[in-house]
Amino acid sequence: MNNLVTDLKNLEIETLKNLRNSKSNNTLRAYNSDFRDFSAFCSNNGFNSLPSEPKILALYITHLSKSSKFSTLKRRIASISVIHKLKGHYIDTKHPIIMENLHGIKRALGSRQKAKKPILISDLKLIINAIDKDKLRDKALILTGFAGGFRRSELININYEDIEFVPEGVKILIKRSKTDQSGEGSIKAIPYFENKDFCPVLNLKNYIKLKFKTSENGRVFEISDKSVALIIKRYAKKAGLDPSRYAGHSLRSGFATTAAEFGAEERNIMAMTGHKTTQMVRRYIQEANLFKNNALNKIKI
Repeated sequence: MNNLVTDLKNLEIETLKNLRNSKSNNTLRAYNSDFRDFSAFCSNNGFNSLPSEPKILALYITHLSKSSKFSTLKRRIASISVIHKLKGHYIDTKHPIIMENLHGIKRALGSRQKAKKPILISDLKLIINAIDKDKLRDKALILTGFAGGFRRSELININYEDIEFVPEGVKILIKRSKTDQSGEGSIKAIPYFENKDFCPVLNLKNYIKLKFKTSENGRVFEISDKSVALIIKRYAKKAGLDPSRYAGHSLRSGFATTAAEFGAEERNIMAMTGHKTTQMVRRYIQEANLFKNNALNKIKI
């Protein structure tokens, strides 16, 4: 009997370890951050946060809806569910009291996010021209992030050993991403641009030569994901653009929208960005075609 209890305990520990390993460290940190906010709400109102129950979660979501986006509400629910699983508990996040509450909030507030503005070619040139010549890192960061359609988490985790310069341009190994939690990896290929001032390959090469004079290992950019947004905002402001309209995601959305505007096929855009479904990519294509395929183009006045 004791052996059976020990075996079950070991299996439980191993299972929890597998659950943790199924998520990246950044994702787990985000879950924990969300759960801390939920715990604070429960503590302030005399509720148990772990384990909790659907009614309490519904109250929390109503509380959040007064100051948060609809997408934030859904993320918090997912985080609370995952933390319960990691701690060996269960909470029914599909309970009618939660789902009906979400439906009501969605109708009242609307679910469409106020998306940040994509960095298009005209914006990109203004931003790059606003960067001082000695800021090689920032120039390489923004051009590489745009050209590769990178997520912030992918961009900041590029290591020296992940980069290979070839005659056509540069190949960058992405060891793990949001849609590749198992770590199978993928390669982004960025060709040389004709305009050397805005060429991501040349600017990345120049920065790497300066940074890795003595050692050839470590992260290339050595910044946090939040720093990506701050750097973009800083140069957007310097370029005379409204910094509040841009964020780290503006590089990725800018690439997809620009590629669509220039006629790139949906599957080729997805191959670069790593999107697994067409929903978001088609939104970028729709945005790119707002004026190109506008019915008013047929009207002559």
